[in-house]
Amino acid sequence: MRHFWLCLVLLLSALPARAISIVEVRKSLVRITNTSQEANYRTPWNPGAVGGGTGTGFVIGGNRVLTNAHVVCNARFISVERENDPKHYVAKVLFIAHDCDLAVLSVDDPKFFQGTVAVSFTNQIPQIESSVSVYGYPIGGDRLSVTTGVVSRIAFQPYAHTNADSHLAIQTNAAINPGNSGGPVLQEGKVIGVAFQGFSGEVAQNVGYMIPVPVVQRFLKDIEDGHYDRYMDLSLTTFPLLNPAQRRALGLQEEGGVLVGSVMSGGACDGMLKPGDVILSIDGHAVQSDGFVELDGERVEMPEVVERKFKGDTVAFHILRDKAPLDVTAKFEQAWPFHLQASEYDVKPRYLIFGGLVFQPVSRDFLQANPTDNLRVRFLYNAYVSDEIYKDHPDLVVLSGILPDPVNTYLTGLRGGIVDAVNGCKIKTLQEMADALAKPADQYVIQLMGEGRPIVMERAAVDAARERIKTRYNVRNEQNLSE
Repeated sequence: MRHFWLCLVLLLSALPARAISIVEVRKSLVRITNTSQEANYRTPWNPGAVGGGTGTGFVIGGNRVLTNAHVVCNARFISVERENDPKHYVAKVLFIAHDCDLAVLSVDDPKFFQGTVAVSFTNQIPQIESSVSVYGYPIGGDRLSVTTGVVSRIAFQPYAHTNADSHLAIQTNAAINPGNSGGPVLQEGKVIGVAFQGFSGEVAQNVGYMIPVPVVQRFLKDIEDGHYDRYMDLSLTTFPLLNPAQRRALGLQEEGGVLVGSVMSGGACDGMLKPGDVILSIDGHAVQSDGFVELDGERVEMPEVVERKFKGDTVAFHILRDKAPLDVTAKFEQAWPFHLQASEYDVKPRYLIFGGLVFQPVSRDFLQANPTDNLRVRFLYNAYVSDEIYKDHPDLVVLSGILPDPVNTYLTGLRGGIVDAVNGCKIKTLQEMADALAKPADQYVIQLMGEGRPIVMERAAVDAARERIKTRYNVRNEQNLSE
């Protein structure tokens, strides 16, 4: 069985453009230990289990440490160590970007940075077959480890940390193991990437990945104003136009162009592009028939142009609409707002308990903790973006559990159902459900999608059972409505 795994390691930053020696690399590297607490999506009113792990980081300008987000996510306590220094220093997260798996730390004790060296980045993406060295603290020992290999591929790849984001990544056959995450990958004395994940399985061998410099530099640029705005997204789907008959039907006379398949409501291109449009160029870069553009001398996928955009920036398209040329411009007002299908970190599970009935919004993390055979839940989850389910249901609120009590007897068969309405009021979010259940009423009729019989709860019985249920199941708070 093949799978992506995240390695616990770190990377470098600092913008002086000079190569460094192995001695200076050792002065930059940091071993990170994270004591973390994961969210509990099975009993969301309880704190999750305390665990932890180790990774790598390195010193960048401004007395900061750069590493991977997955090294320090869900942190409760972080300590860092330098090579040949036995002292553990307390650190904290300054900025964290889960969508591109990067984070910046600060260290409370200024003595930590005495004698350290900030390693510089290259300004170019490395060439295929060029040699690289990976530095870090992987499993197998506590001392510095160095592995070497070559660059074997440069392409868009899924970033395993969120399971929903894809960015430019560099593949190498240099060994990258758990513990290497966040560590720098160097070429000719300059950082060309940050080690962050590997790929293992019965077929794949020696497949490791690093986050390339353009992604790192974008993250560091984004946080300069003291806030991370996340990656911008076109929020559309496109299809290649390689079929000659299809190209003629669309009125294309020359090579190039991709077909817009869908445009997501709430995204940057909503109202600017339409399904059936043909994108001929983006920001002046000609779009080839397979969806690639030439950027900085490299042939990359079209989204790479947008990868370098920030909130407030614009992107210009030259398109063909109904066989007529047209120029349109879209502005990035915000990042894509719907993250139901992404793994989330550093947040508390949202939930609502009413008469021993536990209601939670569906998410990737929720489904991993609460597998379901409910076909309606699975369909709506999978089609959440493609079918724009989010327009009518920003939250898919489900009856996730029942804390047995006389007030909720005979309702077990309804577990896993999606809430449609409360007392005739349609429910789109968990907050709306909380508001509906807070309104004075003698009884509350909760209708689930596709169920003929509703849940009926009497207010007096719910109030009488409240303290009894809280005491029996050790429930401190009956709801958490915000992340």
